[in-house]
Formats: sequence, C-alpha cells, structure tokens
Amino acid sequence: MQLAMIGLGKMGGNMTARLMRDGHSVVVYDHHAENVAKYVALGAKAATDVADLVRQLSAPRVVWIMVPAGAPVDETIAALLPGLKPGDIIIDGGNSNYKETRARAERLAAQKINFIDAGTSGGIWGLENGYCLMVGGPPDAVKTCEPIFLSLAQKGGYMHVGPAGSGHYVKMVHNGIEYGLLQAFAEGYEILAASSKYPDLDLHGIAGLWQHGSVVRSWLNELAVRAFEKDPKLDKLKGYVSDSGEGRWTVAEAIEEDVPAPVITLSLLMRLRSRQEDSFGGKVIAALRNEFGGHAVKGT
Repeated sequence: MQLAMIGLGKMGGNMTARLMRDGHSVVVYDHHAENVAKYVALGAKAATDVADLVRQLSAPRVVWIMVPAGAPVDETIAALLPGLKPGDIIIDGGNSNYKETRARAERLAAQKINFIDAGTSGGIWGLENGYCLMVGGPPDAVKTCEPIFLSLAQKGGYMHVGPAGSGHYVKMVHNGIEYGLLQAFAEGYEILAASSKYPDLDLHGIAGLWQHGSVVRSWLNELAVRAFEKDPKLDKLKGYVSDSGEGRWTVAEAIEEDVPAPVITLSLLMRLRSRQEDSFGGKVIAALRNEFGGHAVKGT
C-alpha cells in the first residue's frame, strides 16, 4: 500500500527500506536532503516539503512520523493538517509520552483525522530481523494500516494493544524493563572485571558461554558478546549513558499507580550517575565519613 515516512534517521530510514522490500510505495521527507536521496535511490518517492508529501498521497492518506518526542511531533502534525482530509491517518512511531499521545488523538479526532501510536522496538536490527510493534488507536484505522505493520514486524511481533496512547504506554514500560535488564548485566560484568581473586577472567568468553543453556542467555547478552569481541575491556568507551525519557516516565507511572518498581527506579538513577565526572554527593559522603570517623579521603 501507499504511505509516507517523515524522518529518515536510523529507525525511520530502515523502516522505509523494509517497507519497500515488501512492495509498499513510500513517499519520504527529511530535513537532510542526503537522507532523502539515499532512499530515493532505493525506490522511494521524494517530497520537497510536508505539503508536497501530502499532495502525493491518495486517500485515505497514511503518514508515519519518526521524529523526536515532544515539540517536533506537534510541529510535524501542524504542518500536515492543512493537506489532510477526514479519514486520513497519522502514525507516530517514535517514543512519545502516552499522555501527549492521548491528547493529540483527541484533538485530531475532532477533525476526523485518525491518530495511531506505534511503539516500535528492534533498533538497528529491525531492518533484517523485523520489529516489535505495540500499536494503539481506533480499530478501523489500525486495520487499514495492518499491511504496513505486518511488513515491518517479525512474525508474532505486532499487536493492537488498545485505544489511543496504549501503544506508547506499553512501549514505555517495555523500555523501563530494558533499563533494569541493562543495569543487571552492567553490574554483573563489572563485578567480573573488578575481581581481585580472578583478575584474568575472559569476559568475551564468559558472555559467549552464557549464551548456551544459561538462564541469562538473551539477545542483550548476545550483544555483550559482540561488544566484548570488538573491545575486550571496553577501553574505547566512556561510561556515559543517556536516556530517552521513557525510563523516567515509567518510574513516574509506577509512583502514580502505587506500584513499587525499585529495580527500574535505581537503574534510571544509575544512568544519571554515569553522567557525573565526580559526584558532589560522593564528596559530601567522603567528607562526613572523614569528620565522624576519621576515614581516609582521596584528594583531587
């Protein structure tokens, strides 16, 4: 079927390529002309701007947007609206806050424009392996777009999880779980790397070992195997970890729903700690321990 893709970064670009491989016709637009040219060379149709993109679509128009959460989503929707008609469909496949998604869906519904939220997981591997799609929105609109979802998802990797906002809600919790899993692997491998009793442990070999019959075998640990193969001690990396916001939203949701979520909460806080060259809080603790107990401190 025909659709448009706005935003041709790592995710949007790979999704466009996968859709075209499965026979879909895709009109593309991105602020970076080189990104547009790359996918035009693969068979996409170029749009000079958002208005031109809408003009090239047949009703019901389907526009998938893959832009950063927040204002960029609202700005893109505002640019689309003058050319859209009742019955047209906008799909937000980014990591938007589900509360903002619900508000957008309500505003668009008043203009008879369908809004679908597609929580998308799979990263850069989705092009070849397929994505996991957690889709929220009006049943009829979702059914119309189902050929798109089935082309993007790996087998069993697509589900209409509920009404507007539910797709982004499920993806939010998914990412919160991811935070906890990543932190657990990080702590385990750090203990192995720091061992004074067994200082020559082969982390690459151990990661590979754990992929065979171990209860912690997983795709994330498979990626650890790859990472340690490239850089056995990770000397080329800085331990700075950013976050997309979804971990924060998951913790906030847990508090709002009175659900204890200590692992996810602490994994989020550890990401914040990773961004500090030298923690002032750590300095305070060191100073107080020195004051009350004469414990040794390290100078700068």
